[in-house]
Amino acid sequence: QIADLVIYDRLSNYRLLDYAPSHCDLKFAGKEPASAGSNQELINEMLIKEARAGKTVVRLKGGDPFIFGRGGEELATLAKGKIPFQVVPGITAASGCAAYAGIPMTHRDKASAVALVTGHEDPAKENPAVDYDALAGFTGTLVFYMGLDRLGEIVSRLLSAGRDPVSPAAVISHGTLPSQQTVTATLAELPGAVE
Repeated sequence: QIADLVIYDRLSNYRLLDYAPSHCDLKFAGKEPASAGSNQELINEMLIKEARAGKTVVRLKGGDPFIFGRGGEELATLAKGKIPFQVVPGITAASGCAAYAGIPMTHRDKASAVALVTGHEDPAKENPAVDYDALAGFTGTLVFYMGLDRLGEIVSRLLSAGRDPVSPAAVISHGTLPSQQTVTATLAELPGAVE
């Protein structure tokens, strides 16, 4: 309500923009799946430039900005630039979507741990960090973010690494929205069920 500039993402709730004052500038900085979208360096530069110009800047993101949301990079940029900031935490998609779908990520009898994994690791990485061998042996719940386009490959790699093909699995899209869809199947059957 006191912002001079709101830089918002594709996954942020657009209804929140209604609270911005009439003088506020609204800038879309979202990234579409499978496209370059807004360049992160340009977003970082805009945050610094506008804050140094004396503006109250809101960086509006959906969910938890520090779980695959690049919020950590933006925060580091602000800290390095000695720009004061305040973080208002959000609920990460993993817990929000699972709860909305009625799927517990932990259960006293079934899973005592949760692993959050990117569904599309940066292809430019020299040494990928997603260890499918370790994930296949993980006894808790695996949650892959943004992995729909790579679902077949993810499932194939988990199965090749020894994950039980009859493990219960689900894909959730449009999480926590009225259009949310949930598909459940065994891990081996999940790509076909989603299709």
